[in-house]
Amino acid sequence: MTSYEVAVRAEAALGEGPTWDPATGRLIWVDVLGMRVHTYDPSSGRRTIRTTEQHVGAAKPRAGGGLALNLRDGVGLLDPDDTFRWLHHEPVPGRRANDAAVAPDGSLWAGTMRYDEATGGGTLSRLTGAGETRLALPGVTVSNGIGWSPDGRLMYYADTPTRRVDVFDHDTEGIRNRRTLVEIEQDAGFPDGLTVDAEGCVWVALWDGGAVRRYTPSGDLDRVLTLPTPRTTACTFGGPDLTDLYITTARTGLPAPHPVSGSVLVIPGAGKGLPQPAFAG
Repeated sequence: MTSYEVAVRAEAALGEGPTWDPATGRLIWVDVLGMRVHTYDPSSGRRTIRTTEQHVGAAKPRAGGGLALNLRDGVGLLDPDDTFRWLHHEPVPGRRANDAAVAPDGSLWAGTMRYDEATGGGTLSRLTGAGETRLALPGVTVSNGIGWSPDGRLMYYADTPTRRVDVFDHDTEGIRNRRTLVEIEQDAGFPDGLTVDAEGCVWVALWDGGAVRRYTPSGDLDRVLTLPTPRTTACTFGGPDLTDLYITTARTGLPAPHPVSGSVLVIPGAGKGLPQPAFAG
């Protein structure tokens, strides 16, 4: 078992989407099913919780302050004064938001999935700060982890039920040339959220695998961090030096959750992350 600490003790049904906000020195994460956006300041221990009116798949900092929220019915903007407005409103019965990430150019890539996880019922879309929306990937099932190489020329992506982490060529025109970086073996769980480190390696949280794995850019398994709760959901680097790996977890569907299930875990000094851009909207 990997040595870890409990950064935030919680009982989140579906903790997800950890994001380090360098402007505030805080970790932002969500409880998708609990409809809550959490923040945590490791320097002071201060926490905040904001309840949303819909299931929330991700919350990302905005360049001008506030948050971009990937919600059930679309992407909304929360201003620093707590004013809310829709950037892109597209309710689809039976569908909800899932993971999202901000690209090096400040665009938001937001994923969706069906509540019943029907094959091909989800999407991945790219949104600009002006609200222009382009469908990047139709027909995905559980749109999940998204990340970019240090030079921004590659995008990594996990559609969870495929058991694959795929890689695309990426530029201002979009993504193309999809191919498999790695396929997770049957008994090791499913790829969920991911992050890319300063060396270009991909760290993947494994749902029902109780682990985070690090893969090299060529797809070789480099490191395995084993954890006590099976539903590890996503990971990101944070802290002043971006060397602490924060990992979200879930309790949902576990008949006997581990005491840390639903908490945010941290492995100090696990590696070196990349600064995450804020959404340009």
